[in-house]
Amino acid sequence: MKSNPVKVLLVDDNPAVCEALRWALEDTSDFVVVGTTNDGVSAIQYATNLEPDVVILDIALPFLDGFAVARALKNSFHAPIIIFLSIHNTPRFRQEAVEAGGDAFVEKSLGWSVLIAHIRKTIARRTI
Repeated sequence: MKSNPVKVLLVDDNPAVCEALRWALEDTSDFVVVGTTNDGVSAIQYATNLEPDVVILDIALPFLDGFAVARALKNSFHAPIIIFLSIHNTPRFRQEAVEAGGDAFVEKSLGWSVLIAHIRKTIARRTI
């Protein structure tokens, strides 16, 4: 019996990144992108309404940064897996991502295949 695809919400201030990532994820059969948004405030609204299993979250967002979004989502009834995707790969940002409730942190320059592997690994850890 085949399991349902993992529902993913993409949040990045660059719409082109969201679109490229949507294509990469939907090229596999185990993910479905339920929404994309480009700012922190709408990210919380989308996550509340769409109840994704995973949120791919940039740090630098208009209106509300990714750390604040992660904290809000981790305190919600349907707390999704949060994977930070950012160009800001410093120990300080990684630590803040953990403190905000991030389940994983992936540097954007590593490519989509690395991100997809991290998503799968994080989901497997969560379901054990």
